[in-house]
Amino acid sequence: MNSFSRKLPPPPLSPVPFQLPPAHSLELENGLRVVIFEDSRLPLVSFRLAFRFGDADDPADLVGLTSAVASMLTEGTENYSSRELAEKVERLGASLSASSSDDFTIVAASALDLYASEMLDLIAEVVFRPTFPEKELDLYRRNTLEHLKFQRSQPSFLANEQTSRIVYQDHPYSRISPRAEDIEKLTRERLADFQSRAFVPNNAVLVVVGDIQREELLKEIDGHFGSWESGPIRSRKAPSPEPLTASRLCVVDRPGSAQANIVLSNIGINRDHPDYFPVLVMNQVLGAGASSRVFMNLREEKGYTYGAYTRFEMKKDFGTFEATTEVRSAVTGDSLKEFFYELGRIRDDKVPDDEMDDAKNFLTGVFPIRAETLDGLTNLIVMQELYGLPADYLQTYRSRVAEVTPDQVNDAARKYIHPQNLAVVIVGDAGEIIPQARGYASEIEVFDVDGNRIDPAKYHEVDGAEPHDFKGDWALDLEFQGQVVPVQLNVSQEGTSVSGTLNTALGSGAFSEGSVTGDKFVATAVTDIQGQSIEFLIKGSLSGEIMAGTISAAIIPDSLPFTGRRKA
Repeated sequence: MNSFSRKLPPPPLSPVPFQLPPAHSLELENGLRVVIFEDSRLPLVSFRLAFRFGDADDPADLVGLTSAVASMLTEGTENYSSRELAEKVERLGASLSASSSDDFTIVAASALDLYASEMLDLIAEVVFRPTFPEKELDLYRRNTLEHLKFQRSQPSFLANEQTSRIVYQDHPYSRISPRAEDIEKLTRERLADFQSRAFVPNNAVLVVVGDIQREELLKEIDGHFGSWESGPIRSRKAPSPEPLTASRLCVVDRPGSAQANIVLSNIGINRDHPDYFPVLVMNQVLGAGASSRVFMNLREEKGYTYGAYTRFEMKKDFGTFEATTEVRSAVTGDSLKEFFYELGRIRDDKVPDDEMDDAKNFLTGVFPIRAETLDGLTNLIVMQELYGLPADYLQTYRSRVAEVTPDQVNDAARKYIHPQNLAVVIVGDAGEIIPQARGYASEIEVFDVDGNRIDPAKYHEVDGAEPHDFKGDWALDLEFQGQVVPVQLNVSQEGTSVSGTLNTALGSGAFSEGSVTGDKFVATAVTDIQGQSIEFLIKGSLSGEIMAGTISAAIIPDSLPFTGRRKA
């Protein structure tokens, strides 16, 4: 026996101790909360000035306002142009940025400890003295409008748009992007007015982590922010989304799409929910990583996808559960079947000890890594503050994970995953997807990529039609770069299922999971070209003895049209 071979893997190493001293916190007279964590491991300092408002607080008539304000803070102030500010930050070897999320707006900076004072100056500069220059705002508007167009070419955006609409309903979380008309309404006056009213100290927290002298730093903070006047805090008045009472299927039609992007979702929990740790462990078992159940099922066992995952997105007010994957269109229905199987199993069957141990070991092992860098530790402290988590949250994280039991995992799955009441959102070729997915929901909606509704009845005719006969040998003429290339297609058919081979000048491939719906045929043939596996998506429609359609692949920029006849 080789001395290097083992029958069993080596035992895991002992857990690395993870201890954090308590942070120093206080509140200025104007209500600004200050949290300082002294960390002398590296000569660095990280700053976060975080506000408790975000994109979900945008006025209904101007979605995107908060994001625009955050983006424009560093594009010009009373003392610096956009270029001058960027050059100063670069000279310091530092970073300075501002961004917004659904719930929060954060100004972030980091630098060597030698330049901590300069960075505080710059944070105060962008927060108190932004000018929102018209030239920079015009560039922001034009760039954002182009980005909005790009978003609609991305299946993940289209899926998220419809999922948020169905699950969050009338809550502002349902708005994931502004519209073009919102961006065109942005003006310097509206940005400046919003910034002056929303940026108040009594709705903010300043977190500083790094190699600093606390007393000296506090004097500087008081000098910059002590005279900042407090103001009224805008409260978010938003309706609570109602849980779905039945599953709803929503398809975004991308005709000719080679794949289907699937999202299954229901309302979940907010970030400070008491069931956070059971949900965390349960999701790790179910679908959070490459060793989880849905990944191993849909990718490793079935080969339907490169990856399948689940997650709980937890926000301030609410959250969602989501199961997601991207699969070949032909296996959409089979993928849904496996997803629902795993959702039922995590609710009904006790999780074995080895899976529980693996999930806990991963979560407790990766947590200290998130705090290894200064920015990573800073972000953890900021989230603890903004979500109002317990003061010992970071110190007790690993022990809380370790305490979760299999019964708590099942209980969390039953409470927060609802297979009978899901939003089932799929982006892809509706004509191919709807027949496979129809049985998973009582209600069907169809949209185009621009968000316009399409009558689902358009697809009923195709769905209910008798499958046409595609079997036989086909001689196809494929149009490629102005030339006609001969392609041979051999099809075997049993009812609505087809298999066969595709022979091209680039190589030959076989398919076994093709399908026929009415007069339409679709299949994916896998070929080997110079040692690389390439998938060719074949779509055809039949009229008498003539087949017309397209062939597409990742290596081909556009779908290639073909026409051909069945050989005698």
